[in-house]
Amino acid sequence: MSPATENHAEGHPAAHPIEDHARARFVTDATPSGPVPVALRYDPDDSPGAVCFAFPGGTEWTFPRDLLESGLRAPVRRGDVEVWPCGRAQTVLEFHSRDGVDVVQFDSSPLVRFLRHTYATDDRAAPHPASTS
Repeated sequence: MSPATENHAEGHPAAHPIEDHARARFVTDATPSGPVPVALRYDPDDSPGAVCFAFPGGTEWTFPRDLLESGLRAPVRRGDVEVWPCGRAQTVLEFHSRDGVDVVQFDSSPLVRFLRHTYATDDRAAPHPASTS
């Protein structure tokens, strides 16, 4: 069998890591800057149920996938990460660390698309997210 069709111990086909991309704006009191590229990653074999957002400069935040999905519809916080909808088409993520707080705004559609890709990639996952429109 090829690696793509090989079965895991649970009897599920091997899931492949995915990486999507989005652009985000850091929300600050300073002069507005342009959007930055963010890599949206999911690896069901390495961290099932978790997503990773990788920002320029090497900063990465890993948090539960269901937190991202819930935050598209209503404010939610777990640990150092908070997610909430901002109007009809935007989502804000707030990351807390010892160095302070980063507030980052995304268009929601790439996040919804990313979540759909994660569920399509991993058939062990929960049902596909509903559209936020």
